[in-house]
Amino acid sequence: MGRRAGRRNGFFGDRLMSTKQPVNIPLALSTARRQFDHWRSQQPNKRTRLPKEFWQQAVALAKEHGLNKTARALGLKYYSLKKHFDETGADTLVPTNPAPDFIELLPGTMTPGVECMIEWVDGSDVTVRMHIKGAGLSDLTSLAHVVRSGQV
Repeated sequence: MGRRAGRRNGFFGDRLMSTKQPVNIPLALSTARRQFDHWRSQQPNKRTRLPKEFWQQAVALAKEHGLNKTARALGLKYYSLKKHFDETGADTLVPTNPAPDFIELLPGTMTPGVECMIEWVDGSDVTVRMHIKGAGLSDLTSLAHVVRSGQV
C-alpha cells in the first residue's frame, strides 16, 4: 500500500543517476562528447587514461564554457579537469553570468510622483547622469547597488 506507482523496491539493479545528456549543451561540447565516447568505446580497459590531446581539448572547452558544464558534458570528473586546467596556467574562465550592458526599470514597478537625478563618475572621468521619474525606493536601491558594485 504505501508505495508510489512506478517506484521500484530497493536499489539493486536500479540506476541511481540519470545518464541522459542535457538537450541544451553547446555544439562544441556535444561534438567533443561524441569524440570522447567513441575513444572510450574503442578501449579494452575502462580504466585507460585519456590521451593528453583529449585533456587539452577539455581544458580549452572549459575556458569557454566553464569547468562544471564541460566536465558534465564530457563525462569527466570535475576535480580531474580542474587539476589539468590549473596545470596549464589558465586562470581565466568565462563568467557564467556576464554583467548586463543595460538595466531596464519597468514602468509597472514605478510609483507615480517620485522623481530623482542619479549621477556618477567612473574611473576614467566619464560622468553618467540619469533622470528617473516614478521609481520606488527599492528600485533605486537595487540600481545603486549594481552601479556601486561595478557591474554596469
